[in-house]
Amino acid sequence: MHLRNDRVLRPLVLLVFLCTGSWAIGQNSGQSTVPPPNPAPSTASPETSAPPEQAPSTPRSIGQQQAPASSSVGAGSTPSQPPAPIAPKPGATQQEPSSTPQQASPNGQQPPASEQPGTAAGQEQPGQQSQPGQQPENEGGAFVFKKEVEEVILHATVLDEKQRMVTNLDRGAFTILENNQPQTIKTFRHEDIPVALGIVIDNSGSMREKRDKVNKATLNLVRASNPEDEVFVVNFNDEYYLDQDFTSNIGQLKEALEKVESRGGTALYDAIVASADHLKKNAKLEKKVLFLVTDGEDNSSRESLEEAVRRLQAENGPTVYAIGLLGEEKQRRARRALQEIAASTGGVAFLPRTLDEVDEISSSVAHDIRNQYTIGYKPTTPKSAGGYRSVHVEARAHGYGRLTVRTRSGYYAGQEQGGGGH
Repeated sequence: MHLRNDRVLRPLVLLVFLCTGSWAIGQNSGQSTVPPPNPAPSTASPETSAPPEQAPSTPRSIGQQQAPASSSVGAGSTPSQPPAPIAPKPGATQQEPSSTPQQASPNGQQPPASEQPGTAAGQEQPGQQSQPGQQPENEGGAFVFKKEVEEVILHATVLDEKQRMVTNLDRGAFTILENNQPQTIKTFRHEDIPVALGIVIDNSGSMREKRDKVNKATLNLVRASNPEDEVFVVNFNDEYYLDQDFTSNIGQLKEALEKVESRGGTALYDAIVASADHLKKNAKLEKKVLFLVTDGEDNSSRESLEEAVRRLQAENGPTVYAIGLLGEEKQRRARRALQEIAASTGGVAFLPRTLDEVDEISSSVAHDIRNQYTIGYKPTTPKSAGGYRSVHVEARAHGYGRLTVRTRSGYYAGQEQGGGGH
């Protein structure tokens, strides 16, 4: 039977709806509500919980691009101004940030006592003595050199009367004078310490025919050095460029050295100051070295020789080894400049007669760097007093004649060169 009357149909629909809704509500009220599982409790305390993951940082910028080659290098800047940062050439490789500690190499460790000259097997090596807490250590595989804030660190080479290296002296053989006042040695080591090495090569027009042999000798220097060394390359003419930032990769260094655009003048002092500044700001290792090769007198720098020497004599500044391809008679001023730069830092200026000698020189430089004594003292006059401090080191030992100690001739207190402790 069809129900056509709305007055009857509507109440029936409403009644069915109300009954159905009541039944659904009753069913829901009879169910138990199960809460979601709690997250696993964290085992890390708030202080030790890991920070949120961050986006990788971009490679560190070295500085602004140098002026184009056609720009003239004016003499308007004052020497006391901070040196211009080293500008990377287009395509130059910069140092990439790394969180991985540098791994120690077996080659960088001290040889057994039986292999040390003048030391019997099983005996304590005098050259390894050190005050507790101030010796080099390996933390997480990375080389660390610890020193007190007030401590002055010297790297010294000792030669006998025949210019042979003496490598088996102990702490008692050395005397240190600062401003003619005796100082007490607090740290004493003799071992192969890795260095931050800056390679600074003349790229002026006159070097065009010499660069091939110079590059090969430079790479031999790196190969003969401590495998943990960190090396950068600066090529210069009337400008200077960082063509490779700190690396231990021979292939990258070779590529940087082969960026030969021999032209222009010689801004030697500018390149030295900028390279020393790069070591100061960016070197991770305490011991620093500059290896310099040039064939001419500076003729394009804004910095003076005096200012270059002053910058190099900042406390903990680099040791400079210089090769001057200058010939025997010409450019006496250039020879004197290289000798002054090297001597003030405890390095050596080599003046070979022929280009063929460069390879042997590079090997001797590597040997010199790896066989130095590291000597630390706390000056009797606090560093906070500032000023220039002359330094003189002597060595005496039974069985040797007159010994010569080569180290820096002085430093400017308070002008820290940076690095170390990393």
